[in-house]
Amino acid sequence: MDAKDSPAGRVPADEEVMMIYGILGFIRLLAGEYMIVITDRQKVGRIGEHDIFKLKDYLIMPLSPNNLGLSEAQAGEEAAYIALMHSHLRSGEFHFSYEYDITHTLQRQSDLRGSTLPIWERADERFFWNHRLQSKFMDHTREYRDQNLSNFILPIINGFVEIKSTEINKRPFTFALLSRRSRHRAGTRYFSRGVDTHGDVSNFNETEHIVIVDTFPKGMQPAIPGYYTMLAHVQTRGSIPIFWAQINNLKYTPKLQIFDNPQTETAFKRHFEEQKRIYGPQLVISLINKRGYEAPMGIAFSKQIDIFNDPQVKYHHFDFHHECSKMRWNRVSLLLDHFHHDLVAQGYFKAAVNKDTPPRVYQRQSSVVRTNCMDCLDRTNVVQSVISRWVLTRQLQELGILAPGEQFESHEQFEHLFRNVWADNADIVSCAYSGTGALKTDFTRTGRRTKAGALRDFQNSVVRYVKNNFLDGTRQDAYDLFLVYDVQEVGSHPLIDNRPLRLKLMPLGLVVGFAMLITCAIVPESIFDTHVMLFGSFWIAVVAYIVHFMIVNGGYYVNWPKLIPLEYDVQASEFPGIQSEAKLGTAEVELGWKNE
Repeated sequence: MDAKDSPAGRVPADEEVMMIYGILGFIRLLAGEYMIVITDRQKVGRIGEHDIFKLKDYLIMPLSPNNLGLSEAQAGEEAAYIALMHSHLRSGEFHFSYEYDITHTLQRQSDLRGSTLPIWERADERFFWNHRLQSKFMDHTREYRDQNLSNFILPIINGFVEIKSTEINKRPFTFALLSRRSRHRAGTRYFSRGVDTHGDVSNFNETEHIVIVDTFPKGMQPAIPGYYTMLAHVQTRGSIPIFWAQINNLKYTPKLQIFDNPQTETAFKRHFEEQKRIYGPQLVISLINKRGYEAPMGIAFSKQIDIFNDPQVKYHHFDFHHECSKMRWNRVSLLLDHFHHDLVAQGYFKAAVNKDTPPRVYQRQSSVVRTNCMDCLDRTNVVQSVISRWVLTRQLQELGILAPGEQFESHEQFEHLFRNVWADNADIVSCAYSGTGALKTDFTRTGRRTKAGALRDFQNSVVRYVKNNFLDGTRQDAYDLFLVYDVQEVGSHPLIDNRPLRLKLMPLGLVVGFAMLITCAIVPESIFDTHVMLFGSFWIAVVAYIVHFMIVNGGYYVNWPKLIPLEYDVQASEFPGIQSEAKLGTAEVELGWKNE
């Protein structure tokens, strides 16, 4: 019987029935608790026998009947909090599965295959993006085991998932690429840098490529469902694990500050000890410039590597912009030469799946490549795609899809697929951190650097400048509200702009000044006289003064995060440690962009 035909299930006329596909969790704001549910989803593909979905739409539902108990100021603040939640959920890429543990790599899943725990209890908490929002259900289930809410606890990841069915040499297989963003020290480009005291770094991503190919049990032709081989390879990226920041001041490239923090060595050690525990030995590739603005970062990173002095952490500094200058991007292959023996020894994960028996693991990946540049975005993605190509070629040769010595570059359809999946991954990871798509994706998509691609990078760099200076404080607040910030019912109003009125009015004065100058410019010649010239001169002087004032006091016009204070005084001019100022030069900049 349908619920609407049942007396007990009859829906009152003033209510509606909706289909929901999962519960993201609960968040408490000023008016009380809200439940966030998934109202639309899109199937991305299948990994093995399990469907993977992308969140397409959601609903934030208040559990309290109204907010009449709030003051006018609180009601405005409540609306601002809800707007932050919408901003975060609309700007991210979120994926989930009801049966597949999407937070874990295939190799970690194989280690947990005997576990009887529900997915949420064995999930990798680093990538369980809605972990905090699900704490209500998780705490209840832990406390009251006879009231198990596990079926309602749905882990989601923030990142990238692409699953493609393809073929080479008439051999069909599935190629998948997944990037998982860590929820620890998450945030935006200039407001989340370096390491914290726990050893967590900003913009940490785990990227896994997967190959799935049907196998043929003896005496069975063709392949039947439930029999297949799965191969995977994992790489990581993350901010340089020292205490540092780039402090916005309206300049194109902010001031680089390496803090003199006595906990640097401890935090550095904690980071790499945890990485070794999870992934094994580390092959560390740093792509930052050896000269100019970025040079102090390379020196500081190398110093900490020497102090740590761990043979399981192999460090290589590859100055990407110098080595690949003048569009010689094929020189990225020098990294493969440098780490060739280590990559061969590292191997990759391989397992055979038989529907009648547990998966059989044949190979395991024994170490990981950890790549970074300044942002861990554009240069990093280029290098990761090159390493993935090298490993994938070996995997396809082992499966017999490629002949010994054969490369998949000659197979145009798959080559196009591979390049574009990696370029799409670059864009998604970059949008989450910097606010724009990645730079240098013309190389990833086409295999060569082009002037048209360089022009697109210049346009993206301009957009990044605007967003990083004038919009990212709000984006950082959205991250913090979703992941860590507890709204206080009583106390200050953190989202209020407390700057002096004089500072707030300066941008308005600039707009008025430009409007007056435009008015002067369109005055007909017949009435253009000395008075108009004096009027125009006055407004030129006003605009010049305001521009000068805003540049000198640039820190007051940056859109800073408001919910959780940054770890440094944003208005301070000097800090203990090392500072670096940007100077435009060909070693650091190509056609007008820096850092990446």
